[in-house]
Amino acid sequence: MRKFAMTAAGIAAAVIGTGVALAPTAGAATDAAEATMGTTATCPSGAVCLQEPNGSILSKNIWYSYGAHNLSNVVGKKVLWNNQTGGAGFQICKGYNGTNCYPVARYTGPSVPYDFTPINSIVLVK
Repeated sequence: MRKFAMTAAGIAAAVIGTGVALAPTAGAATDAAEATMGTTATCPSGAVCLQEPNGSILSKNIWYSYGAHNLSNVVGKKVLWNNQTGGAGFQICKGYNGTNCYPVARYTGPSVPYDFTPINSIVLVK
């Protein structure tokens, strides 16, 4: 348990420092997501999804198409799942319509829980 706490703390420090939720391995990220978020919902293949704190994924928070997707009333810590195929990535952005974005992330699987309060859009990229 101590090792998990230290790993989660290290990942959290990286998230805060870069503003991007990166997962070192799918297994570690899944463990962190499940421990913090409860029951894990499934993000469909080919999509990027935003998981609610109760573990559910709302249909409005499942994105398949490339480009910017504006968020509405998304606040607090949530887990972002990248289940796209072919190495596709995503960006999280402070502005609407994909502006003021963090670098592209291309990992697959869940992120560590991240505070989406200042985030207003997500951009799916090839």
